[in-house]
Amino acid sequence: MTLLRSFAALLIVAAAAMPAQAQDRRVPASPAELKLSFAPIVQRTQPAVVNVYAGKTVQNRNPLLDDPIFRRFFGIPGNRQPEQMQRSLGSGVMVDQSGLVVTNNHVIEGADQVKISLADKREFEAEIVLKDSRTDLAVLRVKDSKEKFATLDFANSDELLVGDVVLAIGNPFGVGQTVTHGIVSALARTQVGITDYQFFIQTDAAINPGNSGGALVDLSGRLAGINTAIFSRSGGSQGIGFAIPANMVRVVVASAKSGGKAVKRPWLGARLQAVTPEIAESLGLRLPTGALVANVAPGSPAARAGLKLSDLIVAIDGQTIDDPNAFDYRFATRPFGGTAQIDVQRGGKTIKVNIPLEVAPDTNRDEITISARSPFQGAKVANISPAVAEELRLDSNAEGVVVVDLEDGAPAAGVGFQKGDIILNVNNQKIAKTSDLDKAAKASSRLWRIVVVRGGQQINVTLGG
Repeated sequence: MTLLRSFAALLIVAAAAMPAQAQDRRVPASPAELKLSFAPIVQRTQPAVVNVYAGKTVQNRNPLLDDPIFRRFFGIPGNRQPEQMQRSLGSGVMVDQSGLVVTNNHVIEGADQVKISLADKREFEAEIVLKDSRTDLAVLRVKDSKEKFATLDFANSDELLVGDVVLAIGNPFGVGQTVTHGIVSALARTQVGITDYQFFIQTDAAINPGNSGGALVDLSGRLAGINTAIFSRSGGSQGIGFAIPANMVRVVVASAKSGGKAVKRPWLGARLQAVTPEIAESLGLRLPTGALVANVAPGSPAARAGLKLSDLIVAIDGQTIDDPNAFDYRFATRPFGGTAQIDVQRGGKTIKVNIPLEVAPDTNRDEITISARSPFQGAKVANISPAVAEELRLDSNAEGVVVVDLEDGAPAAGVGFQKGDIILNVNNQKIAKTSDLDKAAKASSRLWRIVVVRGGQQINVTLGG
């Protein structure tokens, strides 16, 4: 009995020593508790989760239709090609009573028709308010509706712990709204390769095609994340799903509410690189963690705050930084107007640097779409400003003209141009601004010699002949 009391006292002492946050979480204490249900949470949250139907009209291209004799024989007038509607299915979450819905960008990418369907089967036309390919998020708005919709509140996703129970709500395989449950399997997954901001919640709640854009909900009924992708060898759920944290979703939704067409994020003005084991050894580090400063743009917030080449960033506002992806996420979710305190290791000492949180300047963008018959036809290009460099993840010192978008099926896409390509030279003419490229594209030429920078590498291209 004495031994039992001692053991009980030891448990009490151990519990008292645990953080308050950990004490709130416990295993079931009795068989009765195992019979508890998630139904109240589902009933409260399910009305705010919608199905998203996106359609895109495309021409069903058949090379035989280019033959006028073939067209005449089959009674097909002119050059008109038969059209086909491509449809995609996903999920979304209502985040504002006026009808604002957040979903994945890949669900509605290229769509010219978007509908949402509520849990009660009612359907509404929706318009695309904002698309953000860097996070794979998009915001929709219900058209011509004056009713107030059920919504989900945002959770603070930084408070999630591995092992927390979560629910996934969406429309897998188009079978209708479905709820699954699991736990948070891991946090801060940064090597997934889905979006620019790689900092995902990993869960084993069953997520399948059609769940994209749906809600990951905590046991308080709040939105913990947006389900985005699965790791699968078969195409179905294998217990590894990824969700965009609610704190990042909140930033995108706030930009949409403010009327912006693009997401505004704090500008650092420095390029960071991962710490490899070799770099860690050369710096005398015990572990290869942190984000190493590889470049600082003159006049940027980083430069004004005193950040230097080879500084090692190890924390931001007290939160540990394991790699550049973790820093990008943490910095991007900071609010404008104040400063972010960054812990930096420099010369064997840890110093604190205060980075002002401000938007990147977007001066002299001069964005145009090249229409002249040339290899650049259908390319949307812009002068590189700090904002453009930030959007396209270019080197902070990059200058010139960059491809910011490509029309589907346009010659520029056909010859292989990609978003983010910097065009330096066309037929021995330096391209310093968009008007230079527009002029070069209008010049009649049978041979095109083009110098492009892609991913930091210079490429010489010759087209025509």
